[in-house]
Amino acid sequence: MPPTPRVTGPRAALLVVAIVLAAAMLRAPIVAVAPVARQISADLGVSAAVIGLFTSIPVLAFALCSPLAVALVRRGGANFALAVGLLGAVVGCLIRSADGFVLALVGTAVMGIFLTIGNVVIPVVIAREFPPERVHLMTGVYTSAINVGTMTVTVATAPLATGLGWRAAIAVWAVFGIAAVATWVALRGMRGVFVPHPDPHAARDAADGPRRSILRAGTTWALGAAFAGQAFSYYAMTAWLPTLLIDGGFGIAAAGAIAALFQVAGIAGALLTPLLTRRSIVGSVVLVAAGWATVPLGFLLAPDLWWLWCLLGGAAQGGGLTVIFIMISALGGDQHEVTGRSGLVQGLGYGVAAVGPTVVGALHEVSHGWTAPLLVVVAAVALFGVAGAGVAGRIRHR
Repeated sequence: MPPTPRVTGPRAALLVVAIVLAAAMLRAPIVAVAPVARQISADLGVSAAVIGLFTSIPVLAFALCSPLAVALVRRGGANFALAVGLLGAVVGCLIRSADGFVLALVGTAVMGIFLTIGNVVIPVVIAREFPPERVHLMTGVYTSAINVGTMTVTVATAPLATGLGWRAAIAVWAVFGIAAVATWVALRGMRGVFVPHPDPHAARDAADGPRRSILRAGTTWALGAAFAGQAFSYYAMTAWLPTLLIDGGFGIAAAGAIAALFQVAGIAGALLTPLLTRRSIVGSVVLVAAGWATVPLGFLLAPDLWWLWCLLGGAAQGGGLTVIFIMISALGGDQHEVTGRSGLVQGLGYGVAAVGPTVVGALHEVSHGWTAPLLVVVAAVALFGVAGAGVAGRIRHR
């Protein structure tokens, strides 16, 4: 099948809407558990630690299932893979809310597997659909939409649960996926979306495979290391920032509001970073890493300025995700290579991220303080900065 032509005019706006809705779906159903965790725990008769599986299982799926997602994108095409990923995630959401603890776990696993496809394929769609000079901006729109979806779910799930119950409150966010698929069908047609169209390069690997193999590219592994540092820091701080604030003297409600500030600031970081990368990707990575470092170092050295560290670090976490996805495309290559790079980088990054909350929590418990956990986050941020700047330097050289 020939390459899908880029859309223009009014259809380009429809494409942006599809990407925004799909991006919101990638995290919304995962985050939806946190605001109603106590209700779920009481209804299912399980501990808070077990409830944590509803968050950790999807992140583990992101790591373990990335190769399967890459295979689907290559064999079915990006259009087909995006639809399968979104609809599968919707089914997982519904299973999770059906009845009982076992179905809740099964639905969570199904949801995580299919969301992995969306993680891998959306950067591929952006690289394919938009000219190089607009890829940076659209990547920022994509990552900011993830943050907007996260914020919306965090704010609205608990009030919905009051009136509808927790099952409906966490299932309702499947609407993002349904709306995204409907928009995708309106843009590409039923046949274009639901009939597989294999990547024409999927079978290629003979003559130039060894020379251009993603697995043999040092920049791919370095970018995976950078994403590991970014993702480890994000999931560790997201999990433990409220507790850190409570230990610092804040009430539960205040700590939750401040933690939300950290997430909201990510929207600004995601949108501003593409403007910086157009001037210098290296400079952007360094600036993001410096902003990220203010969170662990700031809470260690000047905790009274918590609002500043949450704003700077929040913007940096949104910018860090954005610059990683920008570099996935900026390293070049055809759709086959971008797909493989996206899968490998995310598989490695999310694999490390999955242990972030556990490592930081264990260090806090053993040390009875926050110095050791925050220094580990500093090390993760340094990994992001050093590895990311190295990859960005190669991009500039090319």
